[in-house]
Amino acid sequence: MSLLLHQFRSEQKLYWRSHELAFFTFIFPLLIYILLGSVYGDDPVEGEGVTGSEYLLAGLLGYGVVATAFAGLAILVVIRRESGVLKRVRGTPLPAWAYVLATLGSTLVVFVVEAVALILLAKLMFDVPFPERPFSVALALLLGAVAFAALGVALTTFIRSAEGASAVISAVYLPMAFLAGSFWTTQAYPPVLEAIANLLPLTYFIHLMRDIVLLHEQIWDNWTEVGVVAAWGLVGLVLTVKRFHWEPRQG
Repeated sequence: MSLLLHQFRSEQKLYWRSHELAFFTFIFPLLIYILLGSVYGDDPVEGEGVTGSEYLLAGLLGYGVVATAFAGLAILVVIRRESGVLKRVRGTPLPAWAYVLATLGSTLVVFVVEAVALILLAKLMFDVPFPERPFSVALALLLGAVAFAALGVALTTFIRSAEGASAVISAVYLPMAFLAGSFWTTQAYPPVLEAIANLLPLTYFIHLMRDIVLLHEQIWDNWTEVGVVAAWGLVGLVLTVKRFHWEPRQG
């Protein structure tokens, strides 16, 4: 346990010292919310019965989970694998399970802090009410973080070089964020884009967050969304177990 806690503290220090990683995975979603919330503000969202800033909060919580637990973790894993860090870890007294749990735990903590920051920012800047179902919000955030972390690590098994990691991962998560409706409603989508969006795990996670945050439902009232997100997370876990490499794959 002491090794796990020591590695967790090390992961936290490494994350916050990496200014680029912290900016794009932690600060950037907050900046997007400030900018878009200032544009949409108190404008009502057609057919939703809420203001633009309220509607954006749930969507940006979805964007935050893919930016942090999916993209940020995936880029980190590829860089460490290809630079030989993961291989060297296997040669130390630190158990593999402790390293994995510390890395995942650090990512989860970062996302939780980011989610709290988004909710506080929404209240302070746009007077968005605090969620009435905090327990359901916490469970939904945990589910999303674990599921997308598993998918992010699974994606790394298809990336062979550190140089291409950022481009490949960005090409996956940015279109997914737009299609899933992280930044605004998807009501005006043409049928083709709507069909694609309905296949994405982020779409269901954002629907889940909006049901809880905007409609004040409990997480157990939304088993379809919970089941889809969990199923995608399970797919990511299975792929990770079958394909994950600790040693560099380049060359």
